[in-house]
Amino acid sequence: MNRSMHWLAVAAAALLLGACTAYSPTSLSPGTPVADVRSAMGEPTNEYSGPDGTRRLEYAKGPYGLHTFMLDIDRQGRLIGSQQVLTRASFDAIRVGMSGEEVRYRIGRPADSRTLPYQNRTLWSYRYDATFCEWFQVSLNPRGEVVDTGYAPDPACTSEDD
Repeated sequence: MNRSMHWLAVAAAALLLGACTAYSPTSLSPGTPVADVRSAMGEPTNEYSGPDGTRRLEYAKGPYGLHTFMLDIDRQGRLIGSQQVLTRASFDAIRVGMSGEEVRYRIGRPADSRTLPYQNRTLWSYRYDATFCEWFQVSLNPRGEVVDTGYAPDPACTSEDD
């Protein structure tokens, strides 16, 4: 097998392997054991401890991270429910004074994180499936508390020719 055929075979195998995991949890019903959730969805991008011993599994998905599914697991290790959290409703529930941990528990990891030294803040940006090309941003102070939120144009959609 020549070198280009080898890489084509590797790429095809990776594509097939990726197809073995689900993009969204729509086929999983409440009560599904967490082992079956992981088998269907793959390894989560993060895991959070919830109230009363529950857990929340984060699955950041899609090109540019436009979707993040949160799957809640009860203390017995069974699926309670799931939701796609990168939505305006979820973003609009983020309030000044919340901790960064609470933000991540609610809407997951940001698509972009950067330090703003001149403001002494950290800026988290979340891409989502929006009608207009925008992203949601959360500004955190040095204590990790939300000091500001808002929507802004997504730089991935701007052209250098504009």
